[in-house]
Amino acid sequence: MVLLRLWRRGSKEPGYRQHVLERIGFYPRLVPELASRKFLWVHAVSVGETRAAEPLIAALLDAYPQHAILLTHMTATGRATGQALFGASSRVQQCFLPYDTGWMVGRFLRHFKPSLCVLMETEVWPNLIVQCGRYRVPVALVNARLSERSLRRGKRFSTLMTEAASGMSCVGAQTEADAGRLRQLGGRNVHVTGSVKFDVTPTPALLAVGAALRAQIGDRRVLLCASTREGEEELILDALSRRRQNPAYADLLTVIVPRHPQRFDEVVDMAAGKGLPPLRRTRMGGSAVSPEVRVLVGDSMGEMFAYYALCDVAFIGGSLLPMGGQNLIEAFAVSKPVLIGPHTFNFSAITEQAIVAGAAQRVSDVDNMLDAAERLLQNDRERQDMGEKASNFACQHRGATARTMALLQPLITTV
Repeated sequence: MVLLRLWRRGSKEPGYRQHVLERIGFYPRLVPELASRKFLWVHAVSVGETRAAEPLIAALLDAYPQHAILLTHMTATGRATGQALFGASSRVQQCFLPYDTGWMVGRFLRHFKPSLCVLMETEVWPNLIVQCGRYRVPVALVNARLSERSLRRGKRFSTLMTEAASGMSCVGAQTEADAGRLRQLGGRNVHVTGSVKFDVTPTPALLAVGAALRAQIGDRRVLLCASTREGEEELILDALSRRRQNPAYADLLTVIVPRHPQRFDEVVDMAAGKGLPPLRRTRMGGSAVSPEVRVLVGDSMGEMFAYYALCDVAFIGGSLLPMGGQNLIEAFAVSKPVLIGPHTFNFSAITEQAIVAGAAQRVSDVDNMLDAAERLLQNDRERQDMGEKASNFACQHRGATARTMALLQPLITTV
């Protein structure tokens, strides 16, 4: 049944039809260079966690040159992101983590023999932690966050989740509130380390891509709707369609980057159906973007910093509908003013702090978002001031990677 589900999902995302045996704990023989090293295992379930893990993995590679990194994922897009970030490194081995059953996880642990397990953000797998205890692999949960909603859900399975939480050697929480909730769930040795996402910075190459794309767009004003989720694109496109005859929106180019790549085609078709001529990023070529194009669909992977670099104002998706919001920190790193919807329970503390700092603005709905974007796009001084505050906010919160490394150091054997 599980393999059939993977095959069906693979009709839209081919990555799910690859490396299928890894999902049940069967892996190819390691190359000699990696077989002779100890693995520091980092589990990053999907795209966001993989991006967040980048500075931590870089620090581990630098601090422990005799070790290799085992980077595991659950989603095909997470694995593709890891390949884009670390594919050139001979010391990073990627694979899918098997499903959370005892014998599958046991096979995985016997094959790779990791000396440490680092779980990113919210990935607490009960059988995995039990098996790590059995094979004497210390477990650390880092960059950890736990919303009130997730805490309530965890308490419904209190025995299972408490056993899992207590099986972890240490926890590095993003905020004091996250730390408190993780302790309530049974976490021990919990420390506040901050978010390593603040330590993720754009590469010069991605900034150059963004600058080149912006040159193709020209002098048009650009609103980026980043990491949008299902249902949000329709709200945004409906609102834009209602305003398309308004002269104030004549030169506006809206860039929509859906969170999930299997929805790229859907969003392109939706924009066309609402009278908003679309263009796909992957079909831009090197020519100027036609003035008739109203929506640019970001259908490429690994270019989020480039999209932030080319925009004037960024709206962060997952927040118009009750999905908890997506990562807003990357926009701050590129000095962009941020608009964020009412639903941000995944990033509640950071969102509120950013609003107080003047780096972000809360909007109530899609029309309020477009009104706020229009005001910022018309007011260069206000937009630039908000962008400077965004950059300062990002700088003030950096350093979580170093604090996380200090937390992990006692767990890493160098012999």
